[in-house]
Amino acid sequence: MSRDNNGRRDSRGRRDMRPARDNIRRDYSERHEDSAEKTPSADRLEGRNSVLEALKAGRVFNKIWVLESTGGKKPDPILSRILNEAEKRKIPVMRAKREALDRMSETHNHQGVIAQVASHEYADIDEMILRCKDEGRNPFFVVLDELKDAYNLGSVLRIADAAGVDGVIIPKHRSIGLDSVVAKASAGAIEYVPVARVTNIAMTLRELKEKHGFWVFGTDAEGKTDYDKADYKGAIAIVIGSEGEGMRDVVRKECDFLLSIPMAGNVNSLNAAVAAGIVIYEAVKGRSE
Repeated sequence: MSRDNNGRRDSRGRRDMRPARDNIRRDYSERHEDSAEKTPSADRLEGRNSVLEALKAGRVFNKIWVLESTGGKKPDPILSRILNEAEKRKIPVMRAKREALDRMSETHNHQGVIAQVASHEYADIDEMILRCKDEGRNPFFVVLDELKDAYNLGSVLRIADAAGVDGVIIPKHRSIGLDSVVAKASAGAIEYVPVARVTNIAMTLRELKEKHGFWVFGTDAEGKTDYDKADYKGAIAIVIGSEGEGMRDVVRKECDFLLSIPMAGNVNSLNAAVAAGIVIYEAVKGRSE
């Protein structure tokens, strides 16, 4: 028999209800999955007590989101302790509306507090330098000025590992940290490349130059030195700017040399990780000659 407007019928003229039952089953399954409590990511903590205990335990935090305060309410004592500890440790705290926290939440029980913790421990710059000296070689660092894309950072870590870079330096603020997405994008390189996180990139570069004799190279479209003409011998730091904006002026001023990558095509810029790969491997070549 032919199909009518109410669905299929079998040879005896009975309506086939399977499509309708399948739709009901699929609809129930989707609703059930949406309402189920999600398992939190390894780098995400939710709830006041969870965040406070992690702070007390000395976990490394990338950022904390807190429900924006409304007038007239007495401050929650646990939340106050979280904010005080975050201020002591200079952990970035972002105020957010409840709707934003609800969207971020994986447990649906954030209690007005969500924190992102590091998926890997951060390194100390002085220890990175000391290790190089103990091994009888000049340090080679890559500095990322406010890189915000997790896949870019993961790619840079893979490049750094493959090229034998001694460490990567990132800022604490306005930058992606070592979260689970970065760990995955790095394809395991996060376990082998030391990453230091500093409060002030410009000040760190100044200290590297004045205290440890580093030469600092910045990648810049307006740079006067072609990347393949620079002298990369000695202790060096190569600075890669953020996606779109490039290096900040305050960081650019600390660079001894500004490197440019000649562009022959129609696109006038490169992905941050691609630019890093080009310059890093040229530096490796120059240091081995």
